[in-house]
Amino acid sequence: MPYSGPPRSTVQVPAPITILAQERPLLPVWQNELGGLTFQIGDGEERSFAKWAPAGSGLDLAAEAERLRWAGSFTSVPRVRDYGEREDGAWLVTEGLSGESAVSPRWTADPATAVRALGTGLRALHERLPVAACPYSWSVGHRLERARLAGMEAPEDLPDPPPIDHLVVCHGDSCAPNTLLHEDGSWSGHVDMGALGVADRWADLAVATWSTEWNYGPGWEDALLDAYGISPDPMRTDFYRRLWGAT
Repeated sequence: MPYSGPPRSTVQVPAPITILAQERPLLPVWQNELGGLTFQIGDGEERSFAKWAPAGSGLDLAAEAERLRWAGSFTSVPRVRDYGEREDGAWLVTEGLSGESAVSPRWTADPATAVRALGTGLRALHERLPVAACPYSWSVGHRLERARLAGMEAPEDLPDPPPIDHLVVCHGDSCAPNTLLHEDGSWSGHVDMGALGVADRWADLAVATWSTEWNYGPGWEDALLDAYGISPDPMRTDFYRRLWGAT
């Protein structure tokens, strides 16, 4: 699987990020397989985070800014401070939330607490975001069409979608790193919401449970589902994991 995580080597700071930081400390904290970078600007309660998406990466920070502004009326997500773009890429600056990533060293050393927070946090997100008022889609058809326009073809063995279990506003990238935890181990908020949209809740649950294996090792999927308050559904889990790989 392509690497996403804290930078493993020195990264070049894009000029717009340097300008935004001014004289404040600047720390690269994340990179993804598409070339995107996230930097922490400043520290303490006044810290902010700047994302950089290189041109041609396929990362749509404008869409994320729009979705964060919408979701922020209902649940705990970063507040947008600035968005801009130029020929070589785009940037998005958000305020820092309290807490730290569920994959920080503290929480990977305590997976029972982290996984419980992932489940309760995802359930809270799904309950708080209003489906009827959401202008964004993350449906199967929407995702396959976007993949087609991007030149990706769905695998021939992708089965027909299972019946909808329950429509919610999905996070769209419910992997463990995108949930923040308070000091006491409760969930604090969610980040990286560029794909947010209405879909079956299993579109999020399939990926959230999958990510427990990537981040904490095998054996934690049922604990997440239990914290969410739902029984395993192997059919829907399998389908939405295949769809994740295809889109």
